Amino acid sequence: MKKVVLLSTGLVFSSVSQASALYFYEIGTEDTALAGAGQAARAQDASTIVTNPAGMTRLPEHMFTGGLQALGGNIDYQLDNDRLQSPGNVMKLTPNASAFYSQKINESLYAGIGLYGNYGLGIDYGNWAGERLIKKSTMVAMTLSPSLAWKLSDRVSVGGSVNLNYGFLSLTRTVDGDDHDDKDHDWAMSYRLGLLMQLTEQTRAGITWNSKAEYDFNVNGKARFPNLPNVEYNLPISAQVRAPQQLMLSLVHDINTQWSVMGDLGWQDWSQFGAPQVTVSGNTLDKTNRMKDTWHTALGVQYRPTPQWRLNAGVAFDSSPYRNQSDVAMTLPTGDEWRFGTGAQYQLTPASNIGFAVEYLHMQSSKVQSPGLLSGDYNHPYLWFTSVNYSYQF
Repeated sequence: MKKVVLLSTGLVFSSVSQASALYFYEIGTEDTALAGAGQAARAQDASTIVTNPAGMTRLPEHMFTGGLQALGGNIDYQLDNDRLQSPGNVMKLTPNASAFYSQKINESLYAGIGLYGNYGLGIDYGNWAGERLIKKSTMVAMTLSPSLAWKLSDRVSVGGSVNLNYGFLSLTRTVDGDDHDDKDHDWAMSYRLGLLMQLTEQTRAGITWNSKAEYDFNVNGKARFPNLPNVEYNLPISAQVRAPQQLMLSLVHDINTQWSVMGDLGWQDWSQFGAPQVTVSGNTLDKTNRMKDTWHTALGVQYRPTPQWRLNAGVAFDSSPYRNQSDVAMTLPTGDEWRFGTGAQYQLTPASNIGFAVEYLHMQSSKVQSPGLLSGDYNHPYLWFTSVNYSYQF
C-alpha cells in the first residue's frame, strides 16, 4: 500500500514539474491581435526584443513599448468516478505585464532591454476529491533580456539577447483540513539569436532561435490519505522544470501601402524534456516520455485604412506536445491549439500609438489516466486573452 501511495503522489508531482510546458506568444502587445503571425520579421515596436532582437535596427533612435494583459478561460476537469467531487473549471483570471526599451547607439549598433513573462501556467482545483494530493499549482517565470543588434548592411541585421529568467513554483494541498503551501524559486539563464533579412523592397524574413532554460525546484510536501488516516507521509520532492529550445521563421510581405500579409513556421523541442527527473525521498521515479516536439504555424493580415489606424487579424495552429491525448498530465491540460486574434493600433501623435487586442485559444480535449482514482477528462478547454499596449518614440 505504501508503494502505491508513493507512486501515485510521485505521478502527480511529475505532472506538476511539466505544468509550465507552455510558451505563450501573447505578451500584451500586437502579437496578441495577430496570433503571433510574422513575429520574427515584423519589428514594429520595441517588443521585437523578445520576438527577434535583430529587429531593433528597424526602430527609431529611442522607443518604449509597454503592455498589460489579462488571461482567462474555461478548463473544466471532470472525474471518471461521478461519486467523487470534480474540480470543474481550474482556470482563474491571470494578469500580466511587459515593458521594452530600445536605443540606437550608432549607425550600426542598437541596444535594448525587455522585461516580460510568457512562460508558465497556474491552475486551481479548489475543493475536490484529490485536494490531499494537489489543490493549486502555479509555475511562473519572468525574464529580463538585455539585447544588442547589429546592422550588417541595408538588408541584413543580426541580434542577440542574454535572458535572465526567474522561476517561481508554488504547490498547495490540504493537510488536516487546512491549506498547506510549498514554494520555491530558481534563476536560469537562456539565450536568443536573431537574423532579419530584407529580401526585396516589399518582403522581409526573420529567424529566431531560443535556447533551453532549466529551473531546479525543491519542495517539501506532506500528504494524508483517507484509506490511511493515521499515517502522514513526508515527501521531499525535487523537480526540474524545463523550457525547451525553439526555432521560429517568419515572413512579412507588404502588398501595398495599405495591406500586409505575414506568416510563421516554428518548432519547439519538447521531446527532449518530456520525462523530467523527479525524486521522492531520494529515489528517482522512472517515467515514460509522453512528450513530442511541437510545430507552430500562423497567418496574419494588417490593414491600414488611414495613416492613423492599423487593423490586425491572425490565426495560428500549435500541435500537441503529447504523443497520446488519452494519456496527458493532470496539471498540463493541453493538446492541439487554435488561436484566433484581432485588434487595432491607433496613432495618437507622430511619436506615440496605443493598441488593443483580443484572442481566443481553443485546446484539444484530453484524457488523464493517472493517478487512477483521480482519472478524468478535460473537455473542450479554451483560453482568452485581452491586452492593451502603448509605444512612444523619442
